[in-house]
Amino acid sequence: MVAKKSAGASTLQTEVCDLEGILKAITPAADAALRAAVQQRLDSLTKPRGSLGRLERVVIDYSLARGTADWTLPRKSLFVFCGDHGIVEEGVSAYPQDVTYQMVENFINGGAAINVLCRQNDIDPVIVDMGVNHPFDPGRGIVNRKVAPGTKSFLREPAMTREQAVESIEAGIALARAAARLHYGLLAIGEMGIGNTTSASAITAVLANRPADQVVGPGAGLVADQVQKKAEILTKALAARGVSSDDPVDVLAAVGGFEIGGMCGFLLGAAAARVPVAVDGFIATAAALLAVRLSPAVQDYLFLSHRSAEPGHRVALELLDREPLLALEMRLGEGTGAAMALGVIESALRLYREMATFESAAVSDKT
Repeated sequence: MVAKKSAGASTLQTEVCDLEGILKAITPAADAALRAAVQQRLDSLTKPRGSLGRLERVVIDYSLARGTADWTLPRKSLFVFCGDHGIVEEGVSAYPQDVTYQMVENFINGGAAINVLCRQNDIDPVIVDMGVNHPFDPGRGIVNRKVAPGTKSFLREPAMTREQAVESIEAGIALARAAARLHYGLLAIGEMGIGNTTSASAITAVLANRPADQVVGPGAGLVADQVQKKAEILTKALAARGVSSDDPVDVLAAVGGFEIGGMCGFLLGAAAARVPVAVDGFIATAAALLAVRLSPAVQDYLFLSHRSAEPGHRVALELLDREPLLALEMRLGEGTGAAMALGVIESALRLYREMATFESAAVSDKT
């Protein structure tokens, strides 16, 4: 854990997690009787029926994911998965690759936007090195799951081997399982990696069968002609890789990132443990697309946090057919949208747990 001092990275002792075994352990969060019981309590609270709008759906979805209506307010943790991308060599980013490790240092020191939001919302942040091209002192609180010091440029060769793709997914699975053992009942994912909007765009283009120009955006600050160049590079790269949407692991290996694989695995592991996860913006949603392709039931354990300003995010959200909780025109990453969504989710859960009922407050519910 970083910045809040509630625990150390050493507490995240992880097991060896087999991808195929975890996929078999994920079950849909569907229980008609539980849904009815939660709705009955919502209707008994001192408010007009349905007046909390989507917050009521949040409570129902959370309860279904946990498999019970008898939950306590959950501890919250947000995992920021970090990795470098070889595609940066092709000029697809407004920032140099060194910014990845520099921002990780900023996370460690508590000075980034995500640190501020985690402090505000009582969220334990965890910084995970999945593949940053920089060595970090192991005593500084970073969780080291480095697969390699960055991916390859997928314009020229696959971003990673299939074995590395599986390793990154299984690392994320193990971290989610460890968080569940530490009794976190509400999790979130974010990321940091210069160039990773290009990987997210590639994954989305493949899975949605869309051309590159429909999923490419400014990322961390490209201007119009640079976005056009990015789309042209992506078009060439996708043609060179010839990847099919039939195998999500191959998609990750061909055009993905280690941090995207880590987030994908984290969602799988959390779903197997029945712990809901707030998914950040475009890059995290691309990881969610991969996870849902591997196990459709994962979708029952996701809260999509916000609608990113990245155009590819609209396409990704269409594939998942889910409406995010917030729309603030954000595109920062780091998990910032997910951190804000955790605050909304907690508000919904507190209302459900702490409001009086008509009966307990001696208020008439007759209309």
